Amino acid sequence: MPNPLDTADLRRRVQECLDHELTHQAHVLAELGTDVDDLVRAVADLLRGGKRLRAAFLYWGHRAAGRPDSDALVRLASAMEIFQAAALIHDDVMDDSDTRRGRPAAHRAMASAHAARSWTGDADRFGLAGAVLAGNLCLTWADEVYATSGLPAEDVARGRALFDRMRSQLMAGQFLDVVESMRPWEGVDPAERVERAGRVITYKSAKYTVEHPLLIGAATGGLDAAGTAALSRYGLDLGRAFQLRDDLLGVFGDPESTGKPAGDDLREGKRTVLLAHALAGTDDAGRAALGRLVGRPDLDTDAVGTLRLVITTSGAVDVLEDEIGRLADSARDALTSAPSLDDEAREVLLGLVDVATARTA
Repeated sequence: MPNPLDTADLRRRVQECLDHELTHQAHVLAELGTDVDDLVRAVADLLRGGKRLRAAFLYWGHRAAGRPDSDALVRLASAMEIFQAAALIHDDVMDDSDTRRGRPAAHRAMASAHAARSWTGDADRFGLAGAVLAGNLCLTWADEVYATSGLPAEDVARGRALFDRMRSQLMAGQFLDVVESMRPWEGVDPAERVERAGRVITYKSAKYTVEHPLLIGAATGGLDAAGTAALSRYGLDLGRAFQLRDDLLGVFGDPESTGKPAGDDLREGKRTVLLAHALAGTDDAGRAALGRLVGRPDLDTDAVGTLRLVITTSGAVDVLEDEIGRLADSARDALTSAPSLDDEAREVLLGLVDVATARTA
């Protein structure tokens, strides 16, 4: 069965837009000389990969209103991928991640380039500074691509407030994640731990991954209120399910598929919904193991295996799988019960439920 992401040849066309934009921006920066090539390279390396989910959700949110395919719409959708690149680069800095999509994270790549050139100063500090600036460039470029997509000005204007809202809420959602990683969980009620981790999911991932791109597309397409409400429900439920799957992959995923070391979320000490349920469901020995090992950057394969066993036997994996299934069903129901959506868009969006939740990377 064809991948819904490739309907309308969307992934190839988005990549062409991204390649064209990178070439354009390289020309804009050419007068600064080759010293800034590292910035463009960091973004280009990241934009060569990815599922293109966010672009797809914007595109089909627009088409759901009955609007036609166009190169301008594809360009608008590609702005979501550039925006995501900013989030990923900054996220890797905050998480001190070594890899992204099987390649060195931007700050690591720049630090390696510094060392290879035998420059003075601290290589890691150079890498961090370069990655922050590369992420900031992506924010600027995403805004530029949105504004110059080529869609009618009145269409672009209808989506502008949502586009701005998405950007502001994601940045604050990233900060929520930082806050939650520092605020102690000891003595906190288990239900509150789940609620706090779920709030991070909503604002760091669910909204900007699915709901906001969909609603930006719907707004630019002029979708009616009932259809927009249906897409909002679908988007938020599917976005939450997407991140819960990501939490499972962060602990149990295959590095060959995820592009990240096995158990990377455990080394980073991420306060996930999965961890919250594991703490609630395990015994004293399990809680002691979680407290002792989670967040240690030097976790070896045996320690990761120990933590995986604790998490599995706690019942947390089953809880998340059940919740993913419930949210996926709710997302499907939101689409099937909405009478005003374009039929092709509805079918593609239904197919994207499985793409977003039944995945290995």
